[in-house]
Amino acid sequence: MPDTTLLLQMSLMLMAIGGFGGILAGLLGVGGGIVLVPAFYYAFTTLGYGGPQLMQICVATSLATIIVTSVRSVLSHHKKGAVDWHILRGWAPGIAIGAVAGVSVAANLSSTVLQAVFGGLGIIVGLYLGFGRDSWRLGSEMPKGVTRAVLSPILGFLSVLMGIGGGSFGVPMMTLYNSPIHRAVATAAGFGITIAVPSVIGFLFLEIAPENRPPFTVGAVNLVAFFIVIAMTLITAPLGVRLAHAMDAKPLKRVFAAFLTLIALNMLRKALGW
Repeated sequence: MPDTTLLLQMSLMLMAIGGFGGILAGLLGVGGGIVLVPAFYYAFTTLGYGGPQLMQICVATSLATIIVTSVRSVLSHHKKGAVDWHILRGWAPGIAIGAVAGVSVAANLSSTVLQAVFGGLGIIVGLYLGFGRDSWRLGSEMPKGVTRAVLSPILGFLSVLMGIGGGSFGVPMMTLYNSPIHRAVATAAGFGITIAVPSVIGFLFLEIAPENRPPFTVGAVNLVAFFIVIAMTLITAPLGVRLAHAMDAKPLKRVFAAFLTLIALNMLRKALGW
């Protein structure tokens, strides 16, 4: 049996992580994974866990939480008629293929390499959040044909390597292709389901050395982190939504962009051994 004190410490840290992630998701509309992966890594290393597969545990557990939050989000947006099911059906197969490829690659990478990937891509996401403009466009409508066949697996692949859902890449891409922001957020939640479900199934079969995994880890998914974060997110996300309606979220988004960029730079620093 795991040490009771260790479980208590772990639970308290995860409650704080889940609560913070839920508020950010409700306040800024950002995906939870972009916060959860580095937070999980910090929590597990603080508790004394490490090894070459720690980032796989963080990524897989983040993706597991995204299944629940994305389903809830899609159902909520669907009631308001905001989900573009035509786009979702067209992009889902390619995204799923990319997600499966992402699991295959992530399973064979070291924590150091995954840290570097998260750091590099996190900087890009942070810069876009901070400096992106609503007027930027790559096209007048979402791509089809060959362009969609290329972009959709890339979206799924990169999302799995970072342990994130559809929001961080899907929302910017859809807005760049002239989709209204509310429709982009709603539809990208569906991307998150397509990314998370096949990838989590794959991660459940990944073997992690017992001495390197936190208590109650199945495959690469930590069940304690999963249940606590889901519970806290459901409690605090509505608070974030209320705060979003009570204040101007744009300056806060820039602050979060700077915060995310610093986290990504720190991940990159650790990966490079500096």
